Amino acid sequence: MQKQELKHDLIKRLKKANAFWSYDQQSIKDVPDDILVELVILHLDMDDIDKLFVLYSLSFVKKAWIQNVVPLGDRYYVLNKFIAWWYFHMKKPGAYVKAMETRQINKRMTA
Repeated sequence: MQKQELKHDLIKRLKKANAFWSYDQQSIKDVPDDILVELVILHLDMDDIDKLFVLYSLSFVKKAWIQNVVPLGDRYYVLNKFIAWWYFHMKKPGAYVKAMETRQINKRMTA
């Protein structure tokens, strides 16, 4: 499957999961890549998350995850801990997630 088709398939699956409930329907066609990473992690399953690594580099997915999902805090702590361990091979995933969450919150407060 080509990358564009793969991206279109993920967007279609996100629509089915109602992940775009707050989006203008026209803007769904031009979902920024980092937002696509965020929505796939939050709303789809591991097979779909695996597809992100076909579409994007490991460093891009990691950066988007840290910037967009990790700061969501305790509600997604278990998910983030799993992502850190499974996809990014962190030895202490819980400590890593908390450190990244604090870093992102501090960045937002000083910006």
